[in-house]
Amino acid sequence: MNWQIETGTLEELIAVEDQIPEFTTPKSKEGVMNRLKRTPFLLLVAKVDDVPVAYKLGYEVETCHFYSWLGAVIPAYRGSGIAQSLLDAQEKWCASNGYRSISVKSMNKFKSMLMMLIKNNYHIVDCHRLSDGSDSKISFLKRLN
Repeated sequence: MNWQIETGTLEELIAVEDQIPEFTTPKSKEGVMNRLKRTPFLLLVAKVDDVPVAYKLGYEVETCHFYSWLGAVIPAYRGSGIAQSLLDAQEKWCASNGYRSISVKSMNKFKSMLMMLIKNNYHIVDCHRLSDGSDSKISFLKRLN
């Protein structure tokens, strides 16, 4: 399978977001725009045959620190390396734009995401249980060279 990674649009993000069964409350365009309105951000989209199948979105939280906020791959395209390609592209962009670190949060239930982060030298810096006890949120940090 061949895919291309490019800068994406919020409409493409929502098109992918709406196809992720694990997301019980998919993000809305307005909600995403509100989070990003005053900060530099990067939205990458992976496309197969010009159709968005995955995305990775992050933004600046401090001058030299980037937060990788959202990401998803449509189930039919998982396991193909798309998520790794998006992560690589985001890291490359961050390094070339002066960021010295990237943070990301995930949930314990997203095992493949946790494994990918650990494999790529993201270090666990915090972990806490959700108030309802249903899962744990895990915070990761990676220093860039």
